Amino acid sequence: MRHGGRILVDQLAIQGVERVFSVPGESFLAVLDGLHDSGIGNVVCRHEGGAAMMAEATGKLTGRPGVAFVTRGPGAANAAAGVHVARQDSTPMILFVGQIARADRDREAFQEVDYRQMFGGLAKWAAEIDDTARIPEYVSRAFHVALSGRPGPVVLALPEDMLSARAEVADGLARAPVPPTVSAAEVAALADALGRSERPLVVAGGSLWSAGAATDLARFAEAWGLPVAVPFRRQDHLDNRHPCYAGDLGVGMNPALGRRLREADCLLVLGARIGDTMTGGYTLIDPAAPGKTILHVYPDASELGRVYRPDLGIVAPAAEIVAALADHPAPRRWEDWTRAARAEYEAWQRPKDTPGTVQMERIVAWLSEHLPEDAVVTNGAGNYAAFLHRYFRFKRRGTQLAPTSGSMGYGFPAAIAAKLDDPRRTVVCLAGDGCFQMTLNEMSTAAQHGAAVVTVVANNGQYGTIRMHQERHYPGRVSGTALANPDFAALARAYGGHGETVARTEEFPGAFARALAAGVPAVIELRLDPEALSTGMTLAETRAAGMAGR
Repeated sequence: MRHGGRILVDQLAIQGVERVFSVPGESFLAVLDGLHDSGIGNVVCRHEGGAAMMAEATGKLTGRPGVAFVTRGPGAANAAAGVHVARQDSTPMILFVGQIARADRDREAFQEVDYRQMFGGLAKWAAEIDDTARIPEYVSRAFHVALSGRPGPVVLALPEDMLSARAEVADGLARAPVPPTVSAAEVAALADALGRSERPLVVAGGSLWSAGAATDLARFAEAWGLPVAVPFRRQDHLDNRHPCYAGDLGVGMNPALGRRLREADCLLVLGARIGDTMTGGYTLIDPAAPGKTILHVYPDASELGRVYRPDLGIVAPAAEIVAALADHPAPRRWEDWTRAARAEYEAWQRPKDTPGTVQMERIVAWLSEHLPEDAVVTNGAGNYAAFLHRYFRFKRRGTQLAPTSGSMGYGFPAAIAAKLDDPRRTVVCLAGDGCFQMTLNEMSTAAQHGAAVVTVVANNGQYGTIRMHQERHYPGRVSGTALANPDFAALARAYGGHGETVARTEEFPGAFARALAAGVPAVIELRLDPEALSTGMTLAETRAAGMAGR
């Protein structure tokens, strides 16, 4: 006879879970007891949003569901941000939420929430385990659902009396693998449609790509001589140094690549959703009249035709299709088109100077040149991230952790998860001053668990993205975007970490070397000129453009 908490933890071990992220609560004390001598690590976080984002980042890195435990009510509400990231980023993740005792339901008991309703629109599946003996069944289903079709988050609520009750029940089995099936006819149909095009563009995205899939994508692009773009924050799907790599279709994309997307007569989309960030808010491709052949490969049938009708839709893992196409005879007649796309990417890579004594474009270019090829780079949301997207060259699969959902505060907890997953790898978080302050309390988590990440904070004293839009639409009327910031370097030292402030670009290499050598969580604060608002325009230029458009 085991109590429910132990039964649940035993199921996690069977599913191969090595680490969970949590903020403890009295509603799941039995789980904490079950974790005590289980061999599964418990990373204790400072905020449920941070815990959920660490679990999501683990899912991105490993291809297996990241797991988080939070308490009921406020804990679940805080964790919802991480569930939203997992949903929009198609990341496998399981969130376990403590719940009130079963006998107290429907009385609005202390912190009572109906989690089926709360997470119904966010999670792939939200359920509550009412019977201790059925824990193995529910956990097994959770892992299957999180990884099936389009991967995503699952939420399971755990009534506290259900967890503390004892039952004699057999353990479940590890998730059953589902062998992918890609027919020769499907591959031939894709190859035929692609071969008839004059101006093709491949877009490779989605989640659960592997190093092998990235290699196959490079083989396919090279064998066919095709330009390959990637969606928003999926830049590690293909070595950015590859002559077929054309850049990323996302927020702040290269305008030349946007024009090439519009002009393409055939779009082969592999594993990605065709959404607003890829299409410039649906302006580069009209959903009602795309004006091009769309070949869409996606692991979930419900996505095909949801916004853009494909001329050929195939329900299959993109990695399997890519491997097959790489070995398929190729016509190779698009060399000039592909060479031009690459030249536009190279031109976009040349740094455009920004104002001030600290220049983000130079620092990101330095990081791109000097970081190990397997270094993990993370970020959240903000204009600072556009410098990373534009000037950093990702070389290997599994080196970019960023939210396609555009969630602020993601980069730092994601960096902690990456460092704990493989302490040998260099992990760098790039964060804005507003973005970092959303989750910097996890500095305590990093210190406690020995996650020696280096965080580079771009401090321009404002919510830069919102200020940019503000100046475009309401020029000169600054409202709600100014920030009063702490001394970030001193704050890092207060947590027992290493902190430095960089006031000139040339100071950065030395500061970074010292941060790495410190062997503790480190923060390098960049004192930026507020005029350096984006990669393309200064604050004054943005305001002038806004005034001209009025």
